[in-house]
Amino acid sequence: MAIKKNELYSSLWASCDQLRGGMDASQYKDYILTILFIKYVTDKFKGEEYADIVVPNNGSFDDIVRLKGDKNIGEGIDKVIASLAEANSLRGVIDNAHFNDETKLGKGKEMVDKLSKLVAIFQRPEFDFKNNKAGGDDILGDAYEYLMRNFATESGKSKGQFYTPAEVSRILAKVIGIDKIKPREEDYTVYDPACGSGSLLIKAADEAPFDISIYGQEKESTTAGLAKMNFVLHNKATAEIRDANTFSSPQYFEEGSNDEIIKRFDFSVANPPFSLSNWTDGLKDFGRFDGYGGRPPEKNADFAWLMHILKSLKSRGKAAVILPHGVLFRGNSEAIIRRAIIDKGYIKGIIGLPANLFYGTSIPACIIIIDKEDADDRKGVFIIDASRSFAKDGNKNRLREQDIYKIINTFNEKIIDNPRYARFVAMDEIKIKNDYNLNIPRYIDSNTMDELQDINSHLSGGLPAVDIDSMNNYWKLFPNLKNRLFNIMDNGYYKLKIEKEDVRYTIFNDVEFSVYADKIDKAFDKWKEKVDLSLRSIDESVKVKQYITEISQILIGEFEEIELIDRYDVYEILLSYWQEIMADDVFILTIDGYNAGKEIVYDVDIKENKKGEKIEIIKGWDGKLIPKSVIEKVFFIKERTKIDEIKIIVDEIQRQIDELIEAQTIENNALVDFLNDKDKIDMKLISSKMKNFKKNADNSEEYDIICLYIELNEKSKKYAKIVKELYSALNFSIINKYKELTDEEVKELLVNHKWYYTIFNDIKYLYSNTSHNLANRIVDLVNRYEDDLPSLEKKVRHSEKTVKSHLERMGYKW
Repeated sequence: MAIKKNELYSSLWASCDQLRGGMDASQYKDYILTILFIKYVTDKFKGEEYADIVVPNNGSFDDIVRLKGDKNIGEGIDKVIASLAEANSLRGVIDNAHFNDETKLGKGKEMVDKLSKLVAIFQRPEFDFKNNKAGGDDILGDAYEYLMRNFATESGKSKGQFYTPAEVSRILAKVIGIDKIKPREEDYTVYDPACGSGSLLIKAADEAPFDISIYGQEKESTTAGLAKMNFVLHNKATAEIRDANTFSSPQYFEEGSNDEIIKRFDFSVANPPFSLSNWTDGLKDFGRFDGYGGRPPEKNADFAWLMHILKSLKSRGKAAVILPHGVLFRGNSEAIIRRAIIDKGYIKGIIGLPANLFYGTSIPACIIIIDKEDADDRKGVFIIDASRSFAKDGNKNRLREQDIYKIINTFNEKIIDNPRYARFVAMDEIKIKNDYNLNIPRYIDSNTMDELQDINSHLSGGLPAVDIDSMNNYWKLFPNLKNRLFNIMDNGYYKLKIEKEDVRYTIFNDVEFSVYADKIDKAFDKWKEKVDLSLRSIDESVKVKQYITEISQILIGEFEEIELIDRYDVYEILLSYWQEIMADDVFILTIDGYNAGKEIVYDVDIKENKKGEKIEIIKGWDGKLIPKSVIEKVFFIKERTKIDEIKIIVDEIQRQIDELIEAQTIENNALVDFLNDKDKIDMKLISSKMKNFKKNADNSEEYDIICLYIELNEKSKKYAKIVKELYSALNFSIINKYKELTDEEVKELLVNHKWYYTIFNDIKYLYSNTSHNLANRIVDLVNRYEDDLPSLEKKVRHSEKTVKSHLERMGYKW
């Protein structure tokens, strides 16, 4: 049985609640991730011969479960972990979190309760990794990444450097060409000298078409342990991770060199700590800084990392390194080194990233892409400025799917159709014109142009031709619309033909504009034709992460020629929906098949009754794959319409009741005495008073108001009861309908009424926005220039005349 990743994520995050308060996220992450690791390897490898991880007696999660409630639970968990570590040579890797630490976990019963509750969370069904096959498509590895992202967010600026955002990792993995390697006798290798928790290496290795050898080094032993566990959870247990300082104690050397020649790799990816100041402590050169005219400054290791990576690459090696922008333009010894690297032709590309992406710093960074293979013949450097392409995400910035795709596609395809985003810069421009300065703004002006004011329009009236013609992408498609909106004046300026208030109506109802929408429909229909069969044939052979790449490439291809919609926006719609909903659906189909579309999932809460017995309370329910709203819309629209009609009556009755109560004043207070502490009418008080309350001349109005309220209240209760009964009947019918669904009906509901419906509606919204954007632009221009000098002078003359007339009537001479 498959589990949705979002359910797994929420359960994992709930486990953190057991430890919050006693320590910060930079500490309790080690406890959570260690328990997750032990649970996973127990479920996957216990009892298996020749497994990647040996699970010994007294070294499994089952042994930890037996410690729940034990007064020595902390000590016992440490022993279980030690057994597992000993059996797999993982001492100092998975045993860094000490579960018997009273300073972090509390003393006595506090520790027992806290750890027992933590262990109980990992006993939930969603953590049964053997049965739900959570590791089948890296869903567990993704969960591990999810936790580390959240831990990095909570850890703050100083302690979140162990994690590189997955979005950035994906870019590095895609631009080094690791996906294009061909099989050979010798293993390909990928290396990260500052690997943190290993996310960059994992993304790079995932891009390779077959297994490659992974090497990483990390200074912090605890973080190196996180990396090793991360690789196991991503089915890459053979990755070699060593903890030591890369500058004082590099760990990888060529065989037979007596640890004197730095090992060379095919690929390298890295996000080293920015501007490290104490990097020379205990430094051993190993020739890493030879041939560049000098050594990096002692108080800044940025170039030291880059030079170490260059030394660690084979003669045809490729790398992508994240560094602060300073490496592109700083002077002195760094300028000398940069000149040497450029002259050697090693730099293939530079990608400027938005600020505030990383957890260790808020400064903007860049990706430097190194390629030794074609260095001698390199004619220039491909530069991208993606610094303005991001979304706000809390107090950080985040690259959206469309931003990632645009960067990767632009770099790999060398797209230069937008000089404000990307350029291929010739070496002469870099070396001669800019003296080896690589600062991105020297080559790409990505600033938005300031809005220019036209003096003639302000003086004489009319709309500037330059502004109207700047919307030529619309006029080429809708020439008649332009003629309907504007006249050309004698001076070459434009004048609006219609009233300003009619601009939006004219655009929204233009025939050409409406017909253009058919192109959107046709493009989407073509995509459907190409992917429909595969969407209705998903089985265990589908690789979920590869699948979205395939269908998204087809989608973006179909919208390539739709001029008014940015194809990257279309891509974002599909990928956002994929991450939120569709990926879970596809993963479930690969495990459980389309039969999962007939399943219902209940939201159950466990409570104790008065006898202390635990009982299940159903808080709600929905379809596992197909929402009940879809079943309702397709099969029970009449029943739903009936409910909505009666709800309108209920709402109208409630409106009358509210008006009746609001009309009560000090003079007219028939209902005021019956209001309770919550300003609600107490019907018990009304009932008791009405027994002996008879209408007479003195209380006629008060009596009528109370009677009207009672009548309305009874009506409201009557119709509310009808609605409740209809809802109950509808829910019963929907539940039964799930049981009756055929596989073909499941496919139709899922593919057509859930997936296509949602994706297409969002794409159509993009197009509707284009009409709003055009209308807004025209109205803004009209507002800007409508008060020209002649019209202002006319208004002044009119005002003077009016004031003069008023003064004369008052007896004053003008």
